[in-house]
Amino acid sequence: MPKNNLVAPSILSADRLNLQRDIQAAAAAGADLFHIDIMDGVFVPNLTFGPDFIKSIRQITSVPLDTHLMVQTPENYLNAVVQAGANLVNVHVESTKHIYRVVQKIHELGAQAGIVLNPGTSVASVLPLLEIVDNVLVMTVNPGFGGQEFIDSMTLKIQHLAQLQKEHPSYTYSIEVDGGINNQTIKNCQQAGANIFVAGSYVFGHDLQARINNLKQAIIYEES
Repeated sequence: MPKNNLVAPSILSADRLNLQRDIQAAAAAGADLFHIDIMDGVFVPNLTFGPDFIKSIRQITSVPLDTHLMVQTPENYLNAVVQAGANLVNVHVESTKHIYRVVQKIHELGAQAGIVLNPGTSVASVLPLLEIVDNVLVMTVNPGFGGQEFIDSMTLKIQHLAQLQKEHPSYTYSIEVDGGINNQTIKNCQQAGANIFVAGSYVFGHDLQARINNLKQAIIYEES
């Protein structure tokens, strides 16, 4: 993934009855990625979209699609989500016994590969993967539902990942954050080292242009 700062609106919080309207409005407002949560009702206690949904979104926008697989045995979904149009596929390290193989498979399919860390999962547990992944997604809430409050202590995990990159030039992953992101928490995450910011309830259901502008201005302010 590119290392510049990117805002990724989460489709989970969009208006389900007006998805095309919301997606196209967010793209026009400057969305850099669209974050799509795939949930199976097993790995997390919620059930959402499937690969066909990704295909439908791919048909109405050229914005890159950042897919987050909150599913058990994600290896069963890889072919379908990449063929549907996912550019980046993020997989929870807790969801499969063969996470290294899953990352390799995503690359073989031609997509970028990311790993996801739940709030209770340590950076130490994924050290063998950091040299081969394109992205590390740090969950700043418990996965499964939108609208949760940001867990402040997750900035320490972001700092750890950023420090490891300084120590290991071969670690080229982006650091993505998901959960409770608004125009205040985004500053804390950027200062800690994150560069991709998923925002759902803060963006959708409001003035999309104004909310995306707020996020990007917060990033610019922190950079200056």
